[in-house]
Amino acid sequence: MSFLSDFKEFAMKGNIVDMAVGVIIGGAFGKIVTSLVNDMIMPCVSLATGGVNFNELNTELSPAVTDPTTGEITTEAVTLNYGMFIQNIVDFFIIALSIFFAIRFIMKFKKKEEEAPAADPEPTKEEVLLTEIRDLLKKQQ
Repeated sequence: MSFLSDFKEFAMKGNIVDMAVGVIIGGAFGKIVTSLVNDMIMPCVSLATGGVNFNELNTELSPAVTDPTTGEITTEAVTLNYGMFIQNIVDFFIIALSIFFAIRFIMKFKKKEEEAPAADPEPTKEEVLLTEIRDLLKKQQ
């Protein structure tokens, strides 16, 4: 087999296509969840915490170096940005919680579909024949 036919066989397997669709939908869903966190939930958290912005919290490890003659900064300050770390942890938990609720909501609908009563199975040939025999015997009596 040639390289192209091997690749085509690999790419067209059901699992690969399903995974690709999952990744694309996951990326789109990720944008929705990120918007939910940044545009809806975090403003409420900021309001509840009195407008504290975690992103700006840091500790200066080394001050900025300025040129004494011009006053220009020659070397930026080295900071430990622990606020960004805290913000990312908060974002993670909010995103995880949002995804949990979304999946839980979807699973409730899926469970209802599974609980729907199944249609009666088609009778076998033997059952059909026995039913016909029974009906004939009833008519003869």
